[in-house]
Amino acid sequence: IVAVSGGIGSGKSSVTRTFASLGAVVADADAIAREILQPGTRALREVAEHFGADLIRSDGTLDRSLLASRIFACDGRVRELNAITHPAITERAWTILNGAPEGALAVYDIPLLVEGDGIDLFDAVIMVDAPEEERIRRLAGRGMSPEDARARIRAQASSEERRAAANVWIDNRGSIADLENVSAQAYERWLSPYGGRPLSRPRQ
Repeated sequence: IVAVSGGIGSGKSSVTRTFASLGAVVADADAIAREILQPGTRALREVAEHFGADLIRSDGTLDRSLLASRIFACDGRVRELNAITHPAITERAWTILNGAPEGALAVYDIPLLVEGDGIDLFDAVIMVDAPEEERIRRLAGRGMSPEDARARIRAQASSEERRAAANVWIDNRGSIADLENVSAQAYERWLSPYGGRPLSRPRQ
């Protein structure tokens, strides 16, 4: 079981998509977060109670843009949101990971790995990084303002903190094709049961 992590806009989801195409079982924390905040869920009710009932649209869905504007506008609010959502995300993710077939690679795509306390649960950590301005440019392509992008980046761990936790560091400065190629090499050389010797985290 390995973790793939990296800051927002770094390209980590592209890495896990490549792993999935090669046979890995993937638990995607972002996708699970959307799942647990669907209309009528307990987590959505708790978010609305904590951050404001006006976050719920007339059709019962969460106004994610409004929620983001509130939690990234004030230090500490991200932690408050995580305290509500992370237990449910973690439970669902480990159900997926532990359900992977014997001998398969199970991958947890998790943005906030360093910010939590679960690094030692994984056999290896693959970290994806990119220059901040490049990440902001990519996020702008998703409709996010530069100010919002910088606020989200500041709310996450630094590149130095991520590097200290990584077994494999992927510097995503190139094209999507470059990233897919590097990801496939990492899988085939280090992570595939048919490849080289598996990575393992050093134990203290």
